[in-house]
Amino acid sequence: MNIDLSAFHFLRPGWLLLLLPGLLLPWLWRRRHDLARRLDGIIAPHLLQHLVITPVDQHRVRPAQLLGAILVMGGVAAAGPTWKQDRPAFLENRAPLILALDLSPSMAASDVPPSRIEAAKHRLHDLIARRAGSPTALIAYAGSAHLVLPATEDAALLDSFLQALAPGLIQRSGKDALGAIGIAKRLLDAEQSPGTLVLLTDGADKDQFDAIDKALRGSDLQVLVLAVGSQDGGLLAGGQQDAAGRPLLATFDAESLKGLADAADAPLGSLTLSDDDLDWIELHAQQHFEAAQGDEQQLHWQDAGYWLCWPLLLLALLSLRKGWKVHWLGALLLAASLVSAPQPARAGALADAFFTADQQGRWAFEHGHYAQAAAQFRDPFWKGVAAYHAADYPLALASFARLDSAQAYFYLGNTYVRLSKFDQAIGAYRQALARQPEFPQATANLALALALQKDREDQQEAGPPDEKPDQEVFDNTAGKGKDVPRNDAQAESDEQWLDNLSTSPAQFLRRKFSLQDAAAGAGS
Repeated sequence: MNIDLSAFHFLRPGWLLLLLPGLLLPWLWRRRHDLARRLDGIIAPHLLQHLVITPVDQHRVRPAQLLGAILVMGGVAAAGPTWKQDRPAFLENRAPLILALDLSPSMAASDVPPSRIEAAKHRLHDLIARRAGSPTALIAYAGSAHLVLPATEDAALLDSFLQALAPGLIQRSGKDALGAIGIAKRLLDAEQSPGTLVLLTDGADKDQFDAIDKALRGSDLQVLVLAVGSQDGGLLAGGQQDAAGRPLLATFDAESLKGLADAADAPLGSLTLSDDDLDWIELHAQQHFEAAQGDEQQLHWQDAGYWLCWPLLLLALLSLRKGWKVHWLGALLLAASLVSAPQPARAGALADAFFTADQQGRWAFEHGHYAQAAAQFRDPFWKGVAAYHAADYPLALASFARLDSAQAYFYLGNTYVRLSKFDQAIGAYRQALARQPEFPQATANLALALALQKDREDQQEAGPPDEKPDQEVFDNTAGKGKDVPRNDAQAESDEQWLDNLSTSPAQFLRRKFSLQDAAAGAGS
């Protein structure tokens, strides 16, 4: 353990006053039991040393001395010694980061091998791996901008949707960087936290520059522009040709990228084959996050006083000796340590004596015992959340139905989706958005539920194919086959369809983007 003495201080220095009685108590006890001092003035000093017989003390440590040591060590622990800052820096990758990937056709150019889009996805894959367990959101844009995933800490889920992105998923042509900035601002407003948006693109729409400048004024959103492509441009993938039979060439608009960076007051970088571009993103995101959080007023220090709890407990146990007047001290400190120690995993009389049912449920929830947490919680929201994670959906529905909040309706919608009840899920998400309009997770899940409902309806309308078989073969000639009823046929079909959907996020994203574009067109 390295201690920086230059930064060492106490968080609660008032507790250091306990050092005074802790040091005085052993000294006063020794002074009181000094027989020679008590007889001083009564017997001549030259006779006193021959008349006083000092009893042999079999105990090297006396109760008063032990109590003094406990007071001193306890005072230091309660004062909160610290020497290390708990900084919310990007060194721990906790700063919110929003990735916006351009899906316009020019991103299919092959001047950056194997293509611009694939090179960008490869770099983002490495960045997501660096930030595993940290909040990262994903946006796709071309002629319109769409939220792919809100801020999530699930790196595997984020990467699976990232790899599904490709030119052609968004039907509208163009480069709507302004739309991506608008989505990023709404995400950060919901999180109430400063963050960074990274635009990975090979060009920009010059008509949006003034609007981008106005949109970012006074905002906590920092924009970074990462250029993808080479100055010479490249051929489009698949050997696409124009009307004259000449190969189509995708240009690299460096001038528009510089204009985009100026309009957004953003640093401009370029995609590299090394980790320099990733380090560049992390450095700017870290500096922006710390500056937006403030100076020392926003910094927290790690309290190291808890390291002294174990020596304190040992001293308390040593005080349990027969005949000692402070033998009760050990039991008192032991009881206090039980209150602060993480012991409520075993529900019983001891846990009930020191912890409420919700506290026991919270401990079980944080340690992944969701079924146990659902049984312990009395708070309906947390009982519902625990039941949802434990896949006890009937209990989750019953718990969330008792509440009238945006978060409760959001989880209610998630539960209905798990049960494939998309109509109820859509209604729940809309109720959540009615109570909290800026709720990106509910907005994204509402779009998902609408897409799932549409696919369900399309599948049911399509029905079985009309073609007749070439030949009919029966394994039971006399009875021409048997009719075997299967009550679970529809459920089995739905489950198979959901499994297929989960393995094809590109198909889902294409439908989602199309529905959102259609809704935006109808609204305008």
